[in-house]
Amino acid sequence: MALIPFDDRDGWVWFDGKLTPWREARIHVLNHGLHYASCVFEGQRAYDGVVFKLNEHSERLARSAQLLGFELPYTPAEVNAATAELLAANGLSDAYVRPVAWLGSEQMGVYTRGSKVHMAIACWEWPSYFSPEEKLKGIRLEISRWKRPAPDTAPTESKAAGLYMICTMSRREADGRGFDDALMLDYRGYVAEATGANIFFGRGKELHTPTPDCFLDGITRRTVMGLAREAGYTIVERHIRPEEMAGFDECFLTGSAAEVTPVRQIGDYSFKPAEACSTLLHAYSDLVRVEGRAARAAAAAE
Repeated sequence: MALIPFDDRDGWVWFDGKLTPWREARIHVLNHGLHYASCVFEGQRAYDGVVFKLNEHSERLARSAQLLGFELPYTPAEVNAATAELLAANGLSDAYVRPVAWLGSEQMGVYTRGSKVHMAIACWEWPSYFSPEEKLKGIRLEISRWKRPAPDTAPTESKAAGLYMICTMSRREADGRGFDDALMLDYRGYVAEATGANIFFGRGKELHTPTPDCFLDGITRRTVMGLAREAGYTIVERHIRPEEMAGFDECFLTGSAAEVTPVRQIGDYSFKPAEACSTLLHAYSDLVRVEGRAARAAAAAE
């Protein structure tokens, strides 16, 4: 399949409060978000035309901006409405949605007073490419040499663009060695997360997951934890040493893009996707569709 660059597409982008033709949604090269990473974003999935947990994503975007020292010019409710308008304008049902906010070109340097806050939302088609059976084969992760930073060295509670550079580097190195993704440790050497998803390990009816004290407590992560408890699993949040991975039977990732993705290998450690992976993969897949239908029914009733 030929790669279509994201700046060479048709459709609409919601840009600074209005729908803008995709090819005209541009910024200047001397832009603070580009030069100094004064930029926050979200990654969302729409199912049947409805973004799953949209309000939670919009609220987190606002919190992320605040942690970087600026305020969004739109409320979460306004962002929600803009997202729905954009999906409809592009005629998309199953899609990936990317809201992003950044500081403009008024200042060039670490000083930002007087800088304008810009915001855009883009979306593009993102169907489910793999069946549950195919996903249950599991992916392979390398252990990255890059580590998640300490909370007193970076705004780790924010979904800030700058925090993802080491994720990009980790993923690129893993891909070059034949792996699908990379596992990142934290600054103390504990298991943290994959490059764009949280991680869980299974042993019997227990699921162990790292304490999110220096990386995002993902929206999908919390959703899957709720589904797991409903299915009779005990959730253990704690610091996990890398060598402890030898004692787990199953492993999976969670995230808006990843959904529930089973893992069969991390470095020298092997796992076999089984009951926990299958149960939660199917439960999450069902939930996102059910909530979408409920949201549409509620909107129609208003």
